[in-house]
Amino acid sequence: MPKMKTKSGAAKRFTVRAGGTVKRSQAFKRHILTKKTTKSKRQLRGAVNVHFSDVASVRAMMPYA
Repeated sequence: MPKMKTKSGAAKRFTVRAGGTVKRSQAFKRHILTKKTTKSKRQLRGAVNVHFSDVASVRAMMPYA
């Protein structure tokens, strides 16, 4: 059987942590930042976990992660 391919878009967006949780970056912080408040931009910093209902689909896109 051939090897399964990782979806390259998912590989750029997600990383699997040692405990098995999937890390993602926050959305809405790329452009049009002048109209967003400083508080909202500050709260978009850092990484968060993928919701547990979406973890199965992310793992299907990244079979070797």
